[in-house]
Amino acid sequence: MKTTKTPAVAAALSVAAQRWPHRLNELIHTISTRLTRPETRHTTRDLLRGLLAPLARKNCWTLAEHAGHPTPHRLQHLLSRAQVDEGGLIEDLRTYTRTHLGDQDAVLVLDETGDLKKGTATVGVQRQYTGTAGRVENAQVAVYLAYATPAGHALTDHRLYLPRSWTRDPERLRAAGVPDEVSFATKPELARQMISAALAAHTPARWVAADEVYGANPHLRHALEEAHLGGSPVSVDTR
Repeated sequence: MKTTKTPAVAAALSVAAQRWPHRLNELIHTISTRLTRPETRHTTRDLLRGLLAPLARKNCWTLAEHAGHPTPHRLQHLLSRAQVDEGGLIEDLRTYTRTHLGDQDAVLVLDETGDLKKGTATVGVQRQYTGTAGRVENAQVAVYLAYATPAGHALTDHRLYLPRSWTRDPERLRAAGVPDEVSFATKPELARQMISAALAAHTPARWVAADEVYGANPHLRHALEEAHLGGSPVSVDTR
């Protein structure tokens, strides 16, 4: 489709494509204090470059190949065994997002997504509904918070949903490495925690958008009213 804005849009996309390597380096610099070892910083940069690349499939093998690694071991180590301050990374991401996208009329967008799994050892996995498949499947589900403004959008936080089948089984929690202080929380409660953390970090926002799972929850609605945030429930029923 051609419009009178097409040349301007194409020019903007071209400029954005030229700028993103600089933006990536800037982001790596922002989080560098959380990645104390040089090899961890280098591998993190390779991981992010791969995730941004137009690869047909993205896993440790394809990302390693894209980065020129002989094996996926470095990426696997980063994702499963490296000591990384995840909470600190999220704080840095909020700061970076606020610096570049901060807007008093921003929208905090809530949604969940699932990763289909075959086994039972992955933390949080059970048979449950996931929009990824559109039905009940063996899956791991997490709730995400995005920050959206006219200037752009970014994922800024997440919480893994732990079903009661997990939180009622201390041995299973210990085997999966779940911290002792983690307890059961509904998805709307996880959403409330993320919004509270964002506001405590002085993230400017005016609205929250979410589907009925969240919009119909009285505790979350009350928290939004207390924070003077407008709510916008979004219907996802496309039948």
